[in-house]
Amino acid sequence: MNKSTVIRNAQLVNEGQVTESDVLLKGGRIEKIANGIQAPAGADVVDANGRHLLPGMIDDQVHFREPGLTHKGDFYSESRAAVAGGVTSYMEMPNSKPPTTNVEQLEWKYARAAETSAANYGFYFGATNDNIENIRALDPSLACGVKVFMGASTGNMLVDDESTLASIFRDSPVLIATHCESTPMIMANIKQAAAKYGKNIPVTEHANIRSAEACLASSELAVALANKYQAQLHVLHISTARELDLFEPGPIDGKMITAEACVHFLHFDDSQYKQLGNLIKCNPAIKSANDQAAIINAIKDGRLDIIATDHAPHTSEEKASSDYLSAPSGLPLVQDVLVAALELVHDGKLDLHTVVRGITHNPARRFSVVERGFIREGYHADLVLVDMDGGTDVTRERVLSRCGWSPFEGRRFRSSIDAVWVNGALAFDGKQVIEHGASERLQFNHARR
Repeated sequence: MNKSTVIRNAQLVNEGQVTESDVLLKGGRIEKIANGIQAPAGADVVDANGRHLLPGMIDDQVHFREPGLTHKGDFYSESRAAVAGGVTSYMEMPNSKPPTTNVEQLEWKYARAAETSAANYGFYFGATNDNIENIRALDPSLACGVKVFMGASTGNMLVDDESTLASIFRDSPVLIATHCESTPMIMANIKQAAAKYGKNIPVTEHANIRSAEACLASSELAVALANKYQAQLHVLHISTARELDLFEPGPIDGKMITAEACVHFLHFDDSQYKQLGNLIKCNPAIKSANDQAAIINAIKDGRLDIIATDHAPHTSEEKASSDYLSAPSGLPLVQDVLVAALELVHDGKLDLHTVVRGITHNPARRFSVVERGFIREGYHADLVLVDMDGGTDVTRERVLSRCGWSPFEGRRFRSSIDAVWVNGALAFDGKQVIEHGASERLQFNHARR
């Protein structure tokens, strides 16, 4: 962080504009943005040669599996995969073992990440049916948000008590982020599938079991509660066209209720269950091509404000289970997220500014992240150098997540990540992650409600 770097001849993609400029990184910050910057003595000089320089991605939804599930991943392994994918900051979910449902466990995560994480880090505080007093007492500076599993997913953190939900939406001092699926509807669908298939429910039934109706019912409840109690709500990983009418199009500024898309919903649809099976099994389920097209359009018009991963690694052995109900849900995505998102630019489905807004600007705005998410003088120097025509072949050998596989294996993306800086330190040189020790705890300037 103490070494200066000058990035020359870059195309800065920032706040809706592309500007040719040099950038000086000093003391972990963006010191200067101008043409013809003179490099200080001893500074590293990088010639971008016209490549695009983006703010580092802020991924607001990851599961890094520490503590308690570290055979799948941990802060060390998954943060290095993230950095190699252009993710310079992440917000990690509470459904670890033990879950992050008290301040002691939250602070344990911060201390552990300070020792091992290659990317900047923040953590959610988890809600349960019986920790409302912990939520009420939460210092807003300690967490990016309160996570509420309104549908059962990985782990045992379902919040289904009506009075508890009302208390959380009324009293949470920070933004509420929800996983929205109706568990009773899902259980009824499982019962129907079991009656039809017995013990051999095929994974092709996943989108029918974790249905559009189950998603919509839960999302409608979350939005109704947010409106009733004037709560700040962020609905995670929207998977259906039907949910989109719940959200307002347009810029994120001033919105009380926001929602997001995850990158796998932009690339996979339910026709691919036959080929990929459990590798694309996730909660909520990947649904139809029509749902996918609607989600992409909703990113364009601002109904979906953020693009994230919901990175959730499981081992190949776990995913290979022949039993639909026991095969875990979740995909490892942080190493592929940016090139996968940029592929939609190549396809003409999204423009570059919309992608940058979704992966950097809007997460910073929505979660009140201090001085990150933009290329601005004085801001933390979290940057990604992208070659839009560089090409990335997704092979198992390049996977850095501990689980060792990617749902995109065999794909060639048309862009490449050529360099990543975290707080001004080179963290990835296009080939390997560099141990830099520069990552920091994210700071949030939430105002207590």
